[in-house]
Amino acid sequence: MTGSDALEVRPISLSDRAQWGDLWTAYLAFYETSRPKTLFDTYFERLLGDDPQDFHGLVAVQDGKLVGLAHYLFHRHGWRVENVCYLQDLYADPSVRRQGVGRKLIEAVYGAADAAGCPAVYWLTQDFNTEARKLYDRIGKLSPFIKYDRG
Repeated sequence: MTGSDALEVRPISLSDRAQWGDLWTAYLAFYETSRPKTLFDTYFERLLGDDPQDFHGLVAVQDGKLVGLAHYLFHRHGWRVENVCYLQDLYADPSVRRQGVGRKLIEAVYGAADAAGCPAVYWLTQDFNTEARKLYDRIGKLSPFIKYDRG
């Protein structure tokens, strides 16, 4: 991407609310779920908050349009002195897939984690997310852990 196609990754801002909502809706639909619209406002407020233990949000912008998002959270870990970083949500609009959006967002989360003195970054995905897993296999390490939920 060059010239007017240049991709910018930056912290989420208040003016992003409408486009962010569209992207997060599409992200949830990809994972075959939805959330109540009332949760959207709460989550967005958390993404904009200044509590270092709360959520942080990044957006990818191309030609003035939001084309991707990443939400992450620093938290304590029982096996480390320093915090770890959980990349909770990562999404690139289908129109820009395979153009480096996901990679740039993950690298930006890595940078934020490094700046916070947080050496570990982890995330989850579903097994059917084969296209994204090709990227994840290149820039991350597949862990042997299996996730369980309360039944």
